[in-house]
Amino acid sequence: MDRLHFFSPVRIARGQGHPVEEVDSVAEAMVFLQKWPAGRRGPVYQCALNCCSAALSGRMSAEEARKAFTGFARITRLLDDDMALPIGGEGMDRVYALRR
Repeated sequence: MDRLHFFSPVRIARGQGHPVEEVDSVAEAMVFLQKWPAGRRGPVYQCALNCCSAALSGRMSAEEARKAFTGFARITRLLDDDMALPIGGEGMDRVYALRR
């Protein structure tokens, strides 16, 4: 596996009627971020962009950049709901706590 590929993709859900998009690598995350509207670029966006840039230059791992990009997707409400669910047989209380 390429050092810039994510161990698991970040699933982006743009809303009903749009297919779920999978971002598999730092390069794909950078393309996504560069297309993000300038008027909606806040500190979380900048953090994700900085982390992806650092990963591209070898100063950060792809997984660290993935975490920043996932945080950006979560804050902007683009993270697919399936990614927010815990893995394993945890109770529904835990599921609802993650979605608050």
